[in-house]
Amino acid sequence: MDVGFVGLGLMGLPMARNLLKAGHRLRVYNRSRSRAEALEKDGAIAVDTPAEASAGDAVFTMLANDQAAEEVVFGGEGILKGLGQGRAHISMSTITVDLSERLAQAHHEKGQAYVAAPVFGRPEAAAAAKLFIVLAGEKGAIEKLQPLFEAMGQRTFVLGQNPAEANLVKLSGNFLIAAMIECLGETVALVRKHGADPRRFLEIMTETLFAAPVYRTYGALIADQNYEPAGFKLELGLKDVRSVLAAAETKSVPMPVASVVRDHFLSAIARGGANLDWSALAKVAAEDAGL
Repeated sequence: MDVGFVGLGLMGLPMARNLLKAGHRLRVYNRSRSRAEALEKDGAIAVDTPAEASAGDAVFTMLANDQAAEEVVFGGEGILKGLGQGRAHISMSTITVDLSERLAQAHHEKGQAYVAAPVFGRPEAAAAAKLFIVLAGEKGAIEKLQPLFEAMGQRTFVLGQNPAEANLVKLSGNFLIAAMIECLGETVALVRKHGADPRRFLEIMTETLFAAPVYRTYGALIADQNYEPAGFKLELGLKDVRSVLAAAETKSVPMPVASVVRDHFLSAIARGGANLDWSALAKVAAEDAGL
């Protein structure tokens, strides 16, 4: 297929590269043009605007936050201007439910398809085409785009025709990860303060009660205090927890744990950790324990 890709960060770059490996033709745009040019040796065409990246059958966006997504979609040389009728915008970014609803409406008014397709997985999973992709949008568009998703992920989950549902699931999943990191941080601080081996503790937990990849991945980072380079920054974790709380408030859903986790993200960032991996949330528990 002839597609575009906007946003070539830690996740977007390997995802775009996997599309090229699968034989798709690709136009790429990134605010820092050097990252787009890095894909030219793999066969991509670097372009100057999001509109130019939207000239084919579909365009992907993989961006850090709502502001970045709004700029590339609604801007003067944005996706709304460049995407043809009946063509699709696939948003793989972790954005708010509110923005997803506005994007769906804007594309509908232009006669364009909009599919929300946020992903679960860190950069290493993106590079290995092992992402889990959560999809919501027009059924026909999703079916047509399936080969593209297969090039980037190991499994897709289709929710329905309301794109915002996929974003809500993604945000909820990220909150669960953040809450898990908080709990791991507290328990590892307890184990360390009593002089026990945190690595041995985590080995027991991940081979018995919590035999899940997410516990193994983040448990190892926390036990080793290995927070750089960041696979997902603390400041992005704060953004997602805030987005969860915003979605909860619109429906009057109390989320007291989310509020605590948000405050601990703020504390970690206030201590200079904004650019550390979000597993560095555990540093707050450790430092509060005098470690």
